[in-house]
Order: sequence, then structure tokens, then C-alpha cells
Amino acid sequence: MTQLSKLTRQVETRTFPPTFLFGAATAAYQIEGAAHEDGRTDSIWDAFARVPGAVVGAENGDVACDHYHRYAQDVAMMADLGLQTYRFSTSWSRVRPDGGAVNAKGLAFYSRLVDELLERNIKPWLTLYHWDLPQALEEKGGWVNRDTAYLFAEYAASVHDVLGDRVESWTTLNEPWCSSFLSYIAGEHAPGRQDPAAGLAAAHHLLLGHGLAAQELRTRDSSLELGITLNLTVADPVNPDDAGDLDAARRIDGQFNRFFLDPLFRGSYPDDVLDDVAGLGFESVVQSGDLEIISTTIDVLGVNYYHGESVSAHPGPLGERAAAPSERPKRSPFPAADGVFWHPRGLPVTAMDWEVQPEGLTRLLGRVHRDYTEPTGTGIYVTENGAAYDDVVADDGRVHDADRVDFLRDHLAAILDAIDDGVPVGGYFYWSLMDNFEWAWGYEKRFGIVRVDYNTQVRTLKDSALEYGTIIRDRRLN
Repeated sequence: MTQLSKLTRQVETRTFPPTFLFGAATAAYQIEGAAHEDGRTDSIWDAFARVPGAVVGAENGDVACDHYHRYAQDVAMMADLGLQTYRFSTSWSRVRPDGGAVNAKGLAFYSRLVDELLERNIKPWLTLYHWDLPQALEEKGGWVNRDTAYLFAEYAASVHDVLGDRVESWTTLNEPWCSSFLSYIAGEHAPGRQDPAAGLAAAHHLLLGHGLAAQELRTRDSSLELGITLNLTVADPVNPDDAGDLDAARRIDGQFNRFFLDPLFRGSYPDDVLDDVAGLGFESVVQSGDLEIISTTIDVLGVNYYHGESVSAHPGPLGERAAAPSERPKRSPFPAADGVFWHPRGLPVTAMDWEVQPEGLTRLLGRVHRDYTEPTGTGIYVTENGAAYDDVVADDGRVHDADRVDFLRDHLAAILDAIDDGVPVGGYFYWSLMDNFEWAWGYEKRFGIVRVDYNTQVRTLKDSALEYGTIIRDRRLN
């Protein structure tokens, strides 16, 4: 951020629309713990965490934030912060262990959680799949197996059977790019496979599962607010006058954004992306009628945004960039990205080495609205946005995270910029409510506005949480 923009931020007061919702987000495996209580069985993340070297520190989600036992305390904390909505996920392995029969005890936990939220006037925002596929289904092929899409719709129906009378907002999938390309191609996430053809098949079957679940839920209750959440980015060529750089940006935009947006909103995969992945057998995966199911009308698109991409056809000083400082992933997460290189731009970076680029969010929201959601009448919410930093715990126990405070404010300002440009953004969910199991990074990276002491499970509001609470209360940025 420039000194001028900092000065502008200090003297300008900007208000949020009266209907704008402020929330925070979590995911089941990252916070719940109770990994094998009340009938829950292994998910792919339980199994993946046992693979030597898969997770930093050989850590796992067996206990995590112990939210399964402390949910009432956590909901009270949300209410104290003033959260209007809470985005959480249900665990397939808890609801239908091993992908089999319904587990009443697992659903009872989510019923208690929903009741607690409603008692505190917090809107439940339910995500059905945040990457924790039952391991038993992975052993039958996982998302590469077309049957998994149909089983997902059955699982969605099981959750609706119990929660449908109290939950209005339903998200089918969180970030199918991660649970296909990052998981089946790069091997960075569970189940840790490295097969481009498998990743493409998984992506299509995830989208098919979304469509089947959306149709099932819509049939049950036409008033539900149905959606999907995608992690999206802005891909900028290093040199916009270089044809190779322009093509690198096209390829990343195609495989990160349009591969998912186009079938959802246009009922087709982009021709140029199909050309990019030719020879990987994708055409045999897509069956007649699939795209009609995938493009089932939705009410909400969730946009997750963390950083943009600066790409080139030419190696930079660091060569081809991995997704994290530890040189993960072991290979590109894209099915066809040979010859694409990432160039750092000198922007501030988070503890994940992700560049901080708030204006990219403004551009992304405008592009998505213009090209996809406005023509279909679909609403937009920013369903994840956040940053990991190395927090400072003071002697008095306070947690000072000035970088995260700036990150939060700057991205909320970017959303207001998009709203000023005519994009009807309905709300914002900070990722994450609290520090948690950060997938392949274990407990090393902290994204929360609430610090969790994993030894004692004590929660401490960071400065960013206090700042967010003030913004929510005042409904403005000062």
C-alpha cells in the first residue's frame, strides 16, 4: 500500500450497504477434532496425514481446535464479535461414515450447532463438502469414480433431512480446483495423487456432484439459497506486449477460473482449455447430459480470493514458482501448464509467500459479475479471504497482528470499490475465524483472527478480531 492510499484510508469514511453480511468461515476437518467419536470414520485427510512427509510436523486433525466439544463457547465468541453469519462445513465422514448409512449422532452435532447459531441470531451458511471425502470412497476411486457424484447428492439429501428446516443458505462444494487439481494432479492435498487425467476427471465429477446435489435440494425446497464456492484469481502477464506472456496468463485463467465458471454458468467447457488438455482423455469423461446438470441454476456464487498471479512464458529469477516456500507442490497443479512461470512483483507477502494484492479482488469481482453472474442473476459473496502471518504474542497475552489488520481493511475497501463500480457483493467471510489445521502445513500457519493455543485450547482475540468487530458494529471503514 502506498503512503497516499494509507492517508486516504485514514481520512475517508466508507459505509457498507445496509444488507451487507459480515461473517467468518471454517471447515470441519480443520477445527472439529473428535476424529473418531460418535461414529465418525476416516476421511481422505485422516489417511493422508498418516503418510510420511505429507503434512508438516506429521500433524493431523484428530483434535484440531476441539470445536466438536467447544462449539457453544465458539458460537458465543462469534456473537461477541458481532458476526452476522457463520460459514461452516459438514463432514461427510461424520454424517455418512465410510460413505454408507446415515449416522444420527453425527447429524445431531450439526443440529446442535445450528440451534446455537440461531439462538445467537447468527445466520448458518452451510457447506456440504470442504475436502473431507470418506476414505472408503477414495479406495473405490474417489472423485475419479463417477459414482461418487451420485453418492454426494445422497449425502446432501441426508443433511437436508435434518437441517433443512433451519438452514437457508447451502453451498455444495468449496474450491473444487483444490479438491481436483491440487489433490489429484499436484499431490499437495489429500488423497495425494499425481495424475493429470485423474485430476481432470475428478474436477468434472465434482461439478457433476454439485449439479446433482443442487437439483436434489431445489426439488425439496425451492426457497433455499443454493450456491457453490470457487477459489478464483487474476492472472496478469508480466509483459502484456509479449505473446508468450499473454498466452501464459490465458492458460492459467483458463485452468483456474474458466474451467469451473464456464460449465456452471454457460453449460460448456472453454474450447481453448479443452485444446490445452487435449490428449489427457477428458472428452471420454464428459457424458451426454452432464453439462445440463452442472449448469443447474444457482442463487449464489461464493468467491474465495487470496492473491493474484503474475505469469510469463519466460523463467524469472526464481524459476518456476511452487505454491509454497517448502517447494510444494511437487509438480504443477495445472493439467497443462508446462512452460508457465510465476514472477514475484515486489508486493508485500504473507507467511505463505502469497502476494498481497487487494485491487486484484476488485478486478476479479467486476469480471465475474460482468461475464457470469449478472447475466444469470446470481448473487456474489466473498466467502473466503484472509492471510497467515507470524503473530506476536505480547507479555500481557494480547496478540498483535498489524499486517492482518491492514490485510482485512484493505480487502474490505477493495470490496467497497467493487460495490461502487456496480457489483452487488452481498457479504464477506473472513478466513478464518480461528487458527486451525492448515492442511499440508499442519499447525504451522495461522490464518485466524482468533489465536488458538493448541495445548490448552484457549482462544484469544487478536487485534484483527477486535478491528473486525469494530467494523461490523459501525458498518463502516474509517
